[in-house]
Amino acid sequence: MSGVTLQIDPTLRSFVADELLPGLDITPDRFWEVLAELQGRFAPRIAEALARRDELAGQVDAWHRENGAGDVAAYAEFLTGIGYLLPDAEAKVQVDRVDTEIADVPGPQLVVPATVPRYALNAANARWGSLYDAFYGTDALPLDHELAKGYDERRGAQVIAAADELLDELFPLTAGSHADATAYRVEGDRLVVATSGGESGLADPGQFAGHGPSSVLLRRNGLHVELTIDPEHRVGRQHHADVADVVLESAVTTIVDLEDSVATVDGEDKAAAYRTWLGLMRGDLVASFEKGGETVERRVHADREYTAPDGSALTLPGRSLMLVRNCGHHMTTNAVLADGADGSGHEVAEGVLDALVSVTAALHDLRGLGTHTNSRAGSVYVVKPKQHGPDEVALTVELFAAVEQALGLEPATVKLGIMDEEKRTSLNLGACIAAAADRVIFVNTGFLDRTGDEIHTDFEAGPVVRKDDMKSTAWLLAYEDRNVDVALAAGFPGQAQVGKGMWAKPAAMAAMLEQKGAQPAAGANCAWVPSPTAATLHALHYLRTDVHARQRELAGRRTDRNLLLEVPVLREDLTAEQVTHELETNAQSILGYVVRWVGLGIGCSTVPDLEGVGLMEDRATLRISSQLIANWLHHGVVSEEQVRETFARMAALVDEQNAGEPGYPAMAPDLEGSESFHAALDLVFGGRAEPNGYTERALTTWRQKAKSRA
Repeated sequence: MSGVTLQIDPTLRSFVADELLPGLDITPDRFWEVLAELQGRFAPRIAEALARRDELAGQVDAWHRENGAGDVAAYAEFLTGIGYLLPDAEAKVQVDRVDTEIADVPGPQLVVPATVPRYALNAANARWGSLYDAFYGTDALPLDHELAKGYDERRGAQVIAAADELLDELFPLTAGSHADATAYRVEGDRLVVATSGGESGLADPGQFAGHGPSSVLLRRNGLHVELTIDPEHRVGRQHHADVADVVLESAVTTIVDLEDSVATVDGEDKAAAYRTWLGLMRGDLVASFEKGGETVERRVHADREYTAPDGSALTLPGRSLMLVRNCGHHMTTNAVLADGADGSGHEVAEGVLDALVSVTAALHDLRGLGTHTNSRAGSVYVVKPKQHGPDEVALTVELFAAVEQALGLEPATVKLGIMDEEKRTSLNLGACIAAAADRVIFVNTGFLDRTGDEIHTDFEAGPVVRKDDMKSTAWLLAYEDRNVDVALAAGFPGQAQVGKGMWAKPAAMAAMLEQKGAQPAAGANCAWVPSPTAATLHALHYLRTDVHARQRELAGRRTDRNLLLEVPVLREDLTAEQVTHELETNAQSILGYVVRWVGLGIGCSTVPDLEGVGLMEDRATLRISSQLIANWLHHGVVSEEQVRETFARMAALVDEQNAGEPGYPAMAPDLEGSESFHAALDLVFGGRAEPNGYTERALTTWRQKAKSRA
């Protein structure tokens, strides 16, 4: 026994007993006994890791106060001397039981908050998406007229023509164009395309992957494309070859998020988030909601059945392969309090609770107890954010091993996704990978969190550059490249993903099509998208780019690690107008996100920016904005009076932008009484002292106050 006793929130206790454990050979008493043992074993270790973070941060701050941004060589020597910068290790991974979606198939990756079941179901079902719908309903195709009510045939013709062009590009014919097709039919093991000029076929017959009763299945770069044939459908009637839709394999993987995109501040919130993950692992998650005046019921999709070219049965997954993102080491939760060996009345380590619940829920999948399968390879995929260096990765590995042992799982069943979003991890990425060499299934770059940590690490070096200017700094460009270099050198191809960050503008699909193709071209197996529609359009980039071939081209590249030590401080004075605009932009962004988090319990949403453009916001965006203002305040670029006045003005603007939202807690009428407004100021004025510039403490404190008052 651990000597730790637990006080468990009643809602969470009921969830574990009544929902999580039935069907498993684990009693509630045993479950909580395991948590107590894990808390007693790992909470002190986590405390030591956090203390080491603070120790190193204090030493770095002192060096920057003395040297400013300093010389890169001297900075590297100093960081090496204090143990921050470790020898540049080259890891070699050897990971087994990895699903093909991670090991072999590059494609879009969705991230979805676990607190909204209907969104989670939409993400899980986004494995397949309609290209016609994505073109019809977004700016991916320019619209030169006002759409007619119902189905607009003029727009439909535009969509069909664009799809024909893509099919010609991706699946060319031996003769003629898909635009000339009058029928698609299967003869034996090949696809025959009847055209106005005669019969044709695929220039590469190997791209024919199979067929259904009324569909043709194509494949390129590991992704499938289905031509749905239906002459009775309104679009099929309009199409020259009865193609009612072109369906793309889209969100190959989805991360169900328990961290940055959720607002879970107590046992009730945690139980709701866990319930979504459990329902996905069992395959029985259902969400009912009102849409268009009707009640809609959403469930997970079944697998898709086809006949392969050789006549055999072909089954393709109907759902994304699902991963789950747990909380970082620094977070605790009042959902469970621990008394005893590790100290009286402490909140338990949230990442420890997350790990135990996440893997226990996945037992339903691993043991075949659910209605659908997630991991066909028999693994559980847990993404662990905000780890600082290889020692913390090793601590995570020990935690996962302890959970496996407690639940009777084979070693290395629980795989690890490493978020490369902290400076000490970026600099020591090879050593971080080596610490999880038999578990790591991705490393992922995240510009916003990584920039937030960069600002906090460099806080004393001087005022940092503006947020948008960060994108072209030497350290950031090297960070994006080196992440790929280290992963490829470690042997990721065929075993693990190299990931890239989020497209933040959900409505700007034309711009996404133009720009986001750079990520697979950079050697990334996956990149994050904000919606199923975005996943379908982003899939076009992977159909166009052979990521495996691109990785082979990049395999020998080695980006200089010292470029990561180029500190992004201002090198020239800004005008008063530039300072005001940057302050207003970040203050408005902070308030627009915080008022939803604190006032409504919404952890991720589309928030209008200063110009009214909707941006996908989560705690990562909040971290960079709050740290930037705190840094400028610390160095006198802005004054406290200026910050307070700007936040008051921006509160009124944010209220106006959210005027039509049900239940919205307006700030401007009573700033002093607004928990949201106080939370926003807390993030800025407390930003210097907040460990690593994290936002969770302030958000959670003020959200709990708002919930208590409500």
